[in-house]
Amino acid sequence: MEEVKMLKAINITKRFGALAAVNDLSFEVEAGQVFGIAGPNGAGKSTLYNLITGFYKYEGKIEFDGKNISGLPTHKIARLGISRTFQIPQIFESLTVEESVNLGCRFGNSGKYDPGYSEEMISFASLKNECSNNTSLLNLLGKKRLMIAAALATKPKILMVDEPMAGLNASEINQMTNLIKKINQDLNTTVIIIEHFMKVLTELANPILVIQNGTEICTGTPEEITSNPEVIECYLGDTHDA
Repeated sequence: MEEVKMLKAINITKRFGALAAVNDLSFEVEAGQVFGIAGPNGAGKSTLYNLITGFYKYEGKIEFDGKNISGLPTHKIARLGISRTFQIPQIFESLTVEESVNLGCRFGNSGKYDPGYSEEMISFASLKNECSNNTSLLNLLGKKRLMIAAALATKPKILMVDEPMAGLNASEINQMTNLIKKINQDLNTTVIIIEHFMKVLTELANPILVIQNGTEICTGTPEEITSNPEVIECYLGDTHDA
């Protein structure tokens, strides 16, 4: 009997007019993995996230935990157990940190509001000291932590993070890297991560899918990816050691 994958994309395609932002793409994510997605700007990475989470209609099929989720609205996909963050922080600036995470908790896939779990996720994301602060007062790292805490408060099976290191300094990147490792290891949550910094991605993720123009170039281990000539040509180039 074939093992059920946590997430399975089967020949998915998304066109915007004549442009195929995602083109006949297939891949599988297993439970417990940190699954990486890489590619140059405009490769279709964020569009792919929007397909998985129900923002756009598309050709092909996506299965989550053995169920076909193609065509489902975003809120139903979230309540099944897929949560995401955004490259540019999307937060409720009129709310406090606590209120924002509570909102995620109320929306969660369990259907039961658990304020204790909400508090736990605030602490987990190192936001306890900012709990009563308005979210607009957070710095960039704080806003990224907040998005993660609110997403985790829904008790997802998969957390999808979109370029979490963008705009952070070296110290903040290290903190965010450690947080993502803890999400995967301590919370036993499957993580899908889009990340531009290849050194960070190869430290966190295995396997890694590399796409260009919405099409798969290759999927493999960090070692296989960073030694692949096509990947080096299209994406790494002179930034491989950056």
